[in-house]
Amino acid sequence: MFTVFLITFFIAFLLSAATCRQIRYFAPYWGLVDHPGERKIHTEPIPTGGGLGIGMSVFMTFVLGQLCLLLLTHFETLRLLLPATVTVHFDGVIYRNGQLWTLLGLGGILLILGTLDDRFNLNWLFRLGVQFFVAIIAVYHGWRLTAFIDTPILTNILSVIWIVGLINSFNMLDNMNGLSAGTAVICGLFLAAVMFITPNPLSQQPQFFVAGFLFILTGGIAGFLMYNNPFHASIFMGNGGAYFIGFLLAVTTLTATFSGYDGNVQTVYVPLLIFAVPVYDTTTVVLIRIRNKKSPFTGDQNHFSHRLVDLGFSKPQAVLMVYLTTTICCLGSLLLYQVNFLGATLIFLQTFLLLFLISMMEHAGRKN
Repeated sequence: MFTVFLITFFIAFLLSAATCRQIRYFAPYWGLVDHPGERKIHTEPIPTGGGLGIGMSVFMTFVLGQLCLLLLTHFETLRLLLPATVTVHFDGVIYRNGQLWTLLGLGGILLILGTLDDRFNLNWLFRLGVQFFVAIIAVYHGWRLTAFIDTPILTNILSVIWIVGLINSFNMLDNMNGLSAGTAVICGLFLAAVMFITPNPLSQQPQFFVAGFLFILTGGIAGFLMYNNPFHASIFMGNGGAYFIGFLLAVTTLTATFSGYDGNVQTVYVPLLIFAVPVYDTTTVVLIRIRNKKSPFTGDQNHFSHRLVDLGFSKPQAVLMVYLTTTICCLGSLLLYQVNFLGATLIFLQTFLLLFLISMMEHAGRKN
């Protein structure tokens, strides 16, 4: 199965790299250009719309996968060419088809919303309203928290907040070259790794469907990084890409079963560890804006990466520092299934204290 996932990753990667290359050329004709400004780090106009390349590559990879599945289910001789470890999951994939295309459809709505915002600068209340609408539909279709809370209304509300929160976290994190996209790749791959080692409590099998989805998504994002990375950027992914990525990553954490009724309650910490850095960035930025008596929705240069630059890091170094911090936080998620609840709580506390220590160092450095 792992070989199949690697193949789908590279298919999405190649499709994304090719599509982003073309969009980079056509974006100016569509009015998708990010011009220099007071809060911008670039000094010349850069095409945006790279999110369209990411989204199209993910959609095209799944379309190709569906066509292959259709051929294999109708031609038994072709099916015999594949190992049984792959074909045994065909029925499960077919069963999940409705969920898959509902999820991609909702992600597509946010991709279009963000792209329109890149072009026409939509009102933030309208954007937030559409995000909540999409999140509510997702929760209605079954993507909700399973955190052993026997209050459906509460879990539904928390699920909607989690989805909208991550959508905006990755959008706010998109403030330096390669930052949001690279962080998303790290988070997505660690989440996929957890899917391999955390079995579904009902089937006792690795959660291949979620892992495969994440490999395709991260492959699409990695293709975009060919043209937008810490050292060079010839295209931005824009709000469309950030919305699309944040939504799909948020929903996959709700799709995944991190704990069941077998006593592994501690694995509910997984999403909090994997997305600790995006959540940290969003939380600290909002608190700084409120402290400065500004609207939480007003852009500024108080993000984690900006604060690192203020401490003396170059912009590429700041992005790599965020990558490293994200990786450190994600590493703890691989251990949660191996320890008891106390051990998992200590891992979570260690991650929290790490980010708190970074916050104290930032504050002291900026004060000096």
